[in-house]
Amino acid sequence: MEIESIRDELIRLAREDGDVRQRLAEDGSLFDGYNPLMALVHRRNGDRLEQIVDVVGWPGVRLVGEDGADAAWLLLKHAIGQPALQRRMLPLVQAAVAAGDAPAWHAATLEDGIAFYEGRPQRYGTMADWDEHGVMRPWTIDDPDGVDQRRAAVGLPPLHRQFEHPEPPPGDPAQRLRDADQWARSVGWRE
Repeated sequence: MEIESIRDELIRLAREDGDVRQRLAEDGSLFDGYNPLMALVHRRNGDRLEQIVDVVGWPGVRLVGEDGADAAWLLLKHAIGQPALQRRMLPLVQAAVAAGDAPAWHAATLEDGIAFYEGRPQRYGTMADWDEHGVMRPWTIDDPDGVDQRRAAVGLPPLHRQFEHPEPPPGDPAQRLRDADQWARSVGWRE
């Protein structure tokens, strides 16, 4: 694999992810559960990222540049239907951060996402969800008093600036929570 072509492919896949998300947001279907087209794009991209990692290792900044590394992170972060992939890649991302080859927020947000989907408290407060009343709130945070200090340490803004979502709340917030829990169990995040 040629490194420049890997970088270009990662950026192209991330752009396609964003384009599909934008189209689905515009027609409103993005906000009605996990859209099947978005799930398909996420799975395809996750599979391709795994193939790349198996050949070259984690595509960090030194290998694919900052934009390529950000694209790789986005593809992994969005691979929410592939718990084994996210769990497998987290130590690789953490090692890249420790080696100065990825920004610390890459590992922090991935770690929080895994905790969220597993139903555990998060450390950095990067995940939010609609509550049963249709209010967007941060997912449960382990040691909430220290969250802004942890966020600052990984290059994230204070928690109060994190959640400004323009998305509409779900029509039936309680049902959406039940559906989300059922989905998390169906793909292997929870037992």
